[in-house]
Amino acid sequence: MASPVTTRTVRPLDTLRFDVSGAPQITEVVADHLRLLGAQQATSADPAAASAGHPASAGHTAPAGHFVLTGPDFAPAEAATAWAAPGSGIADEATVQAATGIMAVHGRRDGAPRGLAADYAATATGILTVQGLLAGLLAQARGGTPARVETRADHAGLLAVSQYLAAAGADEAEAVSAAPGGPPFTSAEGVLFELETLDAGAWAAFWRALDAPADALRAGWRPFQFRYATACAPLPEALHRTTRSHALARIRQAAADAGADVCVLRTLAERAAEHDGAAPWTLDPRGTAPADPGTAVRRRPAPPPGRPLAGLTVVEAGRRIQAPLAAHLLGLLGAEVIRVEPPGGDPLRGMPPACSGTSARWLALNRGKQAVEIDIKAPGGRRALYELVAGADAFLHNWAPGKAGELGLDAEHLTAVQPALVYAYTSGWAGRIDDAPMGTDFMVQARTGVGEAVRPDGEPPAPSLMTLLDVLGGLTGAEAVLAGLLLRERTGRAVRVDSSLLGAADLLTAPALRRAASGGEPRRPAGFRRPLPTADGLIAPGDDCAAVVAAVADAVRELPTDQALPRLRTRGLTATAVTTDLAALHRDPRFAGSIGRDAHGAPAVPDPWSFA
Repeated sequence: MASPVTTRTVRPLDTLRFDVSGAPQITEVVADHLRLLGAQQATSADPAAASAGHPASAGHTAPAGHFVLTGPDFAPAEAATAWAAPGSGIADEATVQAATGIMAVHGRRDGAPRGLAADYAATATGILTVQGLLAGLLAQARGGTPARVETRADHAGLLAVSQYLAAAGADEAEAVSAAPGGPPFTSAEGVLFELETLDAGAWAAFWRALDAPADALRAGWRPFQFRYATACAPLPEALHRTTRSHALARIRQAAADAGADVCVLRTLAERAAEHDGAAPWTLDPRGTAPADPGTAVRRRPAPPPGRPLAGLTVVEAGRRIQAPLAAHLLGLLGAEVIRVEPPGGDPLRGMPPACSGTSARWLALNRGKQAVEIDIKAPGGRRALYELVAGADAFLHNWAPGKAGELGLDAEHLTAVQPALVYAYTSGWAGRIDDAPMGTDFMVQARTGVGEAVRPDGEPPAPSLMTLLDVLGGLTGAEAVLAGLLLRERTGRAVRVDSSLLGAADLLTAPALRRAASGGEPRRPAGFRRPLPTADGLIAPGDDCAAVVAAVADAVRELPTDQALPRLRTRGLTATAVTTDLAALHRDPRFAGSIGRDAHGAPAVPDPWSFA
């Protein structure tokens, strides 16, 4: 059993060193996060770190990373990651995106699968790997045995599309058309911008102020409202014509008057120029450190292998995707998650399509949680929430800025009732942008240059209508809570942790921002990760095949996919079929046995970690 340190550390991995090797897309994410958490990178001559494990990806056909954390207070913590299972043909970012359905979902706006030019699956895998390491160290600190954690990039990809996969396998059809189309809009000056409102009245008032046809604004609301769920928004062309006939200043004024929000798409160069270099989360210890940290945190039985958070309780008051996904991940790691919903229950439970009467998308984020209905606006409801938090280890929410303070539910109030609480807030902007618009996924994509990063050179910038940042924001939120729990375990102090969609955006664009800051071309070259047509479908060449894609395109165009892939592989090229039907993924041999069904019959993706 590891003994908690008694020093007043302010970062959970102070005193630890780490060693990494493998694919830079993943290892750079892991290394950056471990450094931010306080660990020091070992040199190649450091035998304590370099020899603490073995090449953990042995047995995988596509090794992607090996990581070891060592220090005086813990047994070595080891993690390994691979792109996919042996023999799957998935071997890098491009083939992960193709196989897991990321290309299919991202491409819905354009009517055909297309790759994200940013390394989305690798970034998610890196975060999940750090989560596994933190969870393993936390288990050790609670008396558990050391375990090696393994992650796979294809499982990270399935997690990223889990809500779309659940909807595709539901009992009923989608509520709206999945036809192509969507923002951004264009002003008379040719300026691209995103529009955001969650209110039908504000939507109507905005378009009326610009003299849009009444039938177009009525027809456009439903696909606009559902674009978070469907990853497309087939808006009437009349709405696009309307914005192209008005100057940006007039459009901004109409939005302000209506209670809507407009955000002009920023370039990566603009984001690089203003980037403050902040971490994707902050950890703020509260209170005074006790002489013996072990006396401040209530002791529970050591967690069993594979469930490092067993015995811990998380109270979640989240909405939409970001906070619910963070709590879902903590539940998968073994925590008991109690979800606070408004009187009458979460209205998103009824969002179509449904499985056994419950929204398939809601199940993807909330299955396995306990639910309680509390009116947090009423004094009695707040007292009930205080009672829940008094017995919890973490409280997690993503309410609008300032709401927690107004209701007496901020970190100051809740740590008064639970002095060893990890209080977690997952926001849009983390207070880092002075002129920030509404803090929703697509607005943050627009403001941070993501719209440019996900499209290769030569294509107009456009934020993805796949909820890229809500998912990454959920991952970083869970990572922050794990870091806070480990810091609490080592110090005995309460911890406030903050994460944001802005932090997620900066993680996703980090490689492009580095290229822009150094004067290079931030965007990937034209045609990057564009699938190639075959006689009966699409294939995606691996990232290392970019130079020969043009040469092989004609060679595979007339062949069926099952013949085109061997033809490419005999030339030493990596390639895989592009998934176009998410509902068929559970039968895909590349994921044999991975995708199951929950108690409601909804598709369920595999846990993103395994502990051995």
